[in-house]
Amino acid sequence: MSEPLLELIGLKTWLDTARGPVRAVDGIDLKVARGETFALLGESGCGKSMTALSIMRLLPAAGRIVSGEVRLGDRNLLALPEMAMREVRGRQLAMIFQEPQSSLNPVLSVGEQIAETLRRQGLHGISRERRARSCRRA
Repeated sequence: MSEPLLELIGLKTWLDTARGPVRAVDGIDLKVARGETFALLGESGCGKSMTALSIMRLLPAAGRIVSGEVRLGDRNLLALPEMAMREVRGRQLAMIFQEPQSSLNPVLSVGEQIAETLRRQGLHGISRERRARSCRRA
């Protein structure tokens, strides 16, 4: 059997609160094979979003991963420095957030926001001619 594309091993993520830590993710293990479709389902508050945020290392300020591994191929993402993790996000891992109002900046066009993401990933984005055409339509 080939190595999993994504593997969580004993992942634990806690949120620090005034009343003590909340165990948002408490020891999850899972494997996702290349080409496999995976769905994480559960009731509200069970840790689905916190699991995804932990994988991406995009936790809120009160959140911390206390143990476990997040492996993408042969790399433990939890051991990567932030600059290396930024290279992984968007190129190898991506997340679609639940609330579009908090994901998109209403002051910028969607095209500008997509172009910014492409620039950050070292891609050139759409051509100036196509950009001009899409701006005229708006």
